[in-house]
Amino acid sequence: MSQSDAPLADVSQEVVAFRVAGQDFCFDIMSVREIRGWTRTTVLPHAQSYVKGVINLRGSVVPVVDLSDRLGLGQTEPGARHVIIITVIDGQTIGLLADMVSDILSVGVEALHPVPDMVSEEVKAFISGVLLIEDRMIRRLDLSSVVPRNGTLAA
Repeated sequence: MSQSDAPLADVSQEVVAFRVAGQDFCFDIMSVREIRGWTRTTVLPHAQSYVKGVINLRGSVVPVVDLSDRLGLGQTEPGARHVIIITVIDGQTIGLLADMVSDILSVGVEALHPVPDMVSEEVKAFISGVLLIEDRMIRRLDLSSVVPRNGTLAA
């Protein structure tokens, strides 16, 4: 069987899985630039509440978003065990504060399920689907919704 004849279920994608406020999330690994340990941020006055501040990443100023706060799960008090996932979202480099990175998974399209219709539009704005992997349910994060459409992180 040639690759073009391969069943759709064999198509897989790699995602990075991580925890935020004790919950499992993931997104496409191609959006990850690097994963680094927690670094103290410089606070930006009048920034949105979910913006922890900015860090110096090899000469670039990178905003750090507290994913827990952004997703409505409460603010994170970061410590040495937390990580910053450096991503590129709509052409902008952004750090995402998470509790930990748990896995890099190769998942088939059959593992991705739609978000149930009964959830609010606000939930659907952040979550593009739910992955069922073994006994885990991992929410697939829509990175473009983490940062407002106009790209601004100021209040």
